Amino acid sequence: MANKEQEPLLFIDNTACERCYACIRVCPTHALKVSGEEGYPELMPERCIGCGHCVTVCSPGAIEYRKEKDSVLSLLKSDKKTAAIVDPSISGEFHDITDYRKFVEMIRALGFDYVSEIAFGVDVVAAQYKQLLENFKGKYYITANCPAVVSYVEKFHPELVDNMAPIVSPMIAMAKIMRKKYGGDLKIVSIGPCVAAKQEALQYTGASKVDAVLTFVELREMFQEHEIKESKLEFSDFDMPIGWKGSLYPISRGWLQTAGLSEDLLEGKLITAEGQKDMIDAIFQFKEHVNFIRRNLNLFYNEGCLMGPGTSRGGKKFVRRTLVTDYVAKRLETISKSRWKENLDLFSQLDYSRAFSKNDQRLPEPSEEKINEILKIIGQEDKSEQMGCQVCGYRSCRDFAIAVSKGIAQPEMCHTYTTQKSRQYIESLRKTNKKLEETQEALELSEKTARHEQQLAKEASQRSTTMLKKLPSAVVIVDENLKILESNEQFIEIMGDEAREINEIIPGLVGADLKSLMNYNIHNLFSFVIKNNEDIMNKDVKLKDKLFNLSIFTINKNKIVGAVLRDMYQPEVRKEEVIRRVTDVIDDNLNMVQQIGYLLGESASVIEKKLSTIIETYKDEDEKNKGKKDA
Repeated sequence: MANKEQEPLLFIDNTACERCYACIRVCPTHALKVSGEEGYPELMPERCIGCGHCVTVCSPGAIEYRKEKDSVLSLLKSDKKTAAIVDPSISGEFHDITDYRKFVEMIRALGFDYVSEIAFGVDVVAAQYKQLLENFKGKYYITANCPAVVSYVEKFHPELVDNMAPIVSPMIAMAKIMRKKYGGDLKIVSIGPCVAAKQEALQYTGASKVDAVLTFVELREMFQEHEIKESKLEFSDFDMPIGWKGSLYPISRGWLQTAGLSEDLLEGKLITAEGQKDMIDAIFQFKEHVNFIRRNLNLFYNEGCLMGPGTSRGGKKFVRRTLVTDYVAKRLETISKSRWKENLDLFSQLDYSRAFSKNDQRLPEPSEEKINEILKIIGQEDKSEQMGCQVCGYRSCRDFAIAVSKGIAQPEMCHTYTTQKSRQYIESLRKTNKKLEETQEALELSEKTARHEQQLAKEASQRSTTMLKKLPSAVVIVDENLKILESNEQFIEIMGDEAREINEIIPGLVGADLKSLMNYNIHNLFSFVIKNNEDIMNKDVKLKDKLFNLSIFTINKNKIVGAVLRDMYQPEVRKEEVIRRVTDVIDDNLNMVQQIGYLLGESASVIEKKLSTIIETYKDEDEKNKGKKDA
C-alpha cells in the first residue's frame, strides 16, 4: 500500500477521460493544464488546494481522490484502540438512516472502539474564535476552519498568511481532545464530506495527528462491503464528550451561532462567504480594501460542509440543511448542558494554536506584448470585449490570455476561438471547392479534345458513388494527406452534424480533412496504414459513444487507403452468428471496394491480389471457427 505522503490527493484516469475540460473550467487555481498531442488534462499537485471541485463536475468519473479504506482497515485490525470522529454534516448525508443512534452503531460495527462527533471540537474552536475576535487589536482575520481556504491563501495569497486566524480546525481540535480523554496512543479516523481534510491531516503529528480520513462516500462503500445495515443493529450513542451547538457547523453561519458571534449588519464584525466564487471574491477584496471593509471573514469553499466533494452526488442543499437543523434540535433536547460545560472548561485548557506557511505558487506575469498576441489569436484584441463569456473558467479574456501565456491553458479552451476556427475551416473548404469548380471550367474550355475522357471519368465516378451509397456499412477513401477522396452517406451520418454541414457544401466530403472529423486515436490508424502498407482488419474502436468494427486497407501503396466501419450495436447482429456475419460482410464490402478501386483507375492486378489475400484470410478464419464449433 502506497505511503499517503507520497500518493497524490487527486489523479486522472485518461482511459475514462472524455477531454470535455469541465475540470479545467471549474478549478479555482488552474491546477490543471492541457499538454501533449492527445490533449488530456494534467494535474499540477503543487497548485492544487484539494477543493475537489473537479471531482464533482467530472461526469465520466475520470478524476478520483485518494481512498483510505485500506488504511482504516489496517488500523482496525491492529492492537491499538481506534476512534472515529464524525463530522456533524453526517445527518445531512445519511438521510436514509432513520435514527442517528443506529448510524453510530453501524460505525462501531466496522470495529471502532469509540465513535464521537466533531461537534464538541467545533464548540471548543468556536470559544477560541470568540476570544480572538472580541479582543480586537486593530487586526482583521480570516477563519481557518476550511482546509481548502487555508491552502488557497497559503499558495495564492501568501501575503495574507498573517491574517489567518491561528486556530486549528475542529477536526484537529477533536483529535487532541480524544487523545486527552482516551490515551495518547489512540488512533484517530476522521469521517466527513471534505477531500482537502485528507491533506490537512498529513500536516500534524503527536496529539494532533489524524491517522486517516474517510469521506462519506468511502464510509458508504465500507458499509456495503461489510454488509452492515441499520435493520440488523440496535441503538448506540456517541461517546463523550458530546457537542452542543457545534452540530450546526455544516451550515456556514452555524458555528457563529455556536460561538455567540454576531453577524448583525450594523454591529457585527464578521462577513460570511461560501462557495468558490464568493470565497475568492471575498479574499481579493479583503486584500485590497480591508481597511474600508473593517470586518473579519468567515469563509468556506463549499456551501458550508453540506455539499462537499466527499458527499454523495445529487444531494440537495436545502434538504440537507433541514436534516441538519432537525437533527441538532432533537439532540439539544436530551443533552446535559451542565456536563457539556464541565467538559468545555476541562478541554479548553489544551493548546489549539497553529501556524501557517507561505507556499507561493503564483506564476510570473507575462509581458503585455505576449498577452496582446494571445488576445489577437483568440479574436479578442478589442479592449472593450475582454470581459468574455467565462466558459473557459477565467474571469475575462485577458485573464485567459495570461493563463495561455503562462503555459497553463490552451487557445482551444476558448469557445469563441474554436467556433471561429470551425467556421474558417468550412469557409476554406467552400473557397477550395469554388476554385476547383473554376479550374474544372477552365480545363473544359482549354482541353476540348479531352471531353470524351472526362465524360467517361464522370460516369465512372457516378457509378462508384452509387455503389458506395448501396453499401450497408460506412466507407471512406483517403489520400496520403488524410484528405477524403470519396465517402458514402453511412460514413457522413456516423461523423455527425459537422460532417453533414460540410456535405451540404461539398457532396461526399471530397477534400475534407479526416483529422477534423475523427479523434486522434482513430485517424492515427489511417496514417499507420499509409506509412507502413500494413492493413488493419477488424479492429474495434469507440467513436461518438458507439462501438464500431474498423478495417483499413491499402488501395495504392503509400498514397490511397480505404476503410470500412460497421456499427456493432445494430440489432441484426446476433451473438451466435457474429463470426459468420463478420466474414460475409467483409467479403461483400471488400469485393465492392475492389470494384471501386478499378473505377478509380488504380492498378487492377495489384488491388485484386491484395483483396484476394484479405478475403482468403477471412475465409480461413471462418473455416477454423466452424471446425472448432463442429468439434
